[in-house]
Amino acid sequence: MTEEQIISLVSANILWVLIAAFALLIVFRGLKIVPQSEQFVIERFGKLHKVLGPGINLIVPFLDVVAHRISILERQLPSASQDAITRDNVLVKVETSVFYRILRPEKTVYRIRDVDEAIATTVTGIVRAEIGKMDLDEVQSNRDELIATIKKWVKDAVDDWGIDVTRAEILDVDLDQATREAMLQQLNAERARRAQVTEAEGRKRAIELQADGELYAAEQAAKARRIAADAEAYATGVVARAIADNGLEAAQYQVALKQVEALGTIGQGPGSQTVIVPAHAVEAFANAFSLLKGRG
Repeated sequence: MTEEQIISLVSANILWVLIAAFALLIVFRGLKIVPQSEQFVIERFGKLHKVLGPGINLIVPFLDVVAHRISILERQLPSASQDAITRDNVLVKVETSVFYRILRPEKTVYRIRDVDEAIATTVTGIVRAEIGKMDLDEVQSNRDELIATIKKWVKDAVDDWGIDVTRAEILDVDLDQATREAMLQQLNAERARRAQVTEAEGRKRAIELQADGELYAAEQAAKARRIAADAEAYATGVVARAIADNGLEAAQYQVALKQVEALGTIGQGPGSQTVIVPAHAVEAFANAFSLLKGRG
């Protein structure tokens, strides 16, 4: 096929070529494939027409235009620090971080210009307002409650922008140097007070234990004396019954036996090779032996 023949063929079918090219252009312009992580905002004649979700979508070529491609992934605002004053007039620097995602792109596009800046400004105002209602100790101890409150208020504030606040975090609460020094002095004083209380409680406990020990020793001594008294009373009763049964002879026997035992004890002492016995002791021996002999 010569060049002239090709030109003549194309010239004869140029209309069909143009129609095919136009059809391809219409298909290309009217078919939109939206990624899973995005949504397309479609305008028709400069006005919001609809929002395309993920997948294959059809629009009217040349009339509908993709005005905005919005990511619906969760986003994190850059960490921001803001000054706040607590209810007890302490200046603190609070570092916050917020996570959010876009749920209604048509609201986000047409109701707010800079969504990140708007959310950051809202968070700053809410943080200052909430910390102003709390003392410093409450800010430190009730951080979870404070985070929940900030998240709730921020979520309500940005609802008209088609945004969902998924998380709000307080990363740090910093104090100025003067406040830190005052808190350190207070902490040291509290530690010293606790140490003194612990020491006083230890001394009190030691005194209580010593008193308990002395009371226990007194109780044991009294118990021993009571046992000895019971034994003495029992022995006296035995002697009394013996006297009642045997008369005066039994009493004389017991006295003589005690005297012999006493002399034996004296003789067993140190340096007692020579024992001086009183005159009446000899008589006691004689009486004891006679009584012992009589009882034998």
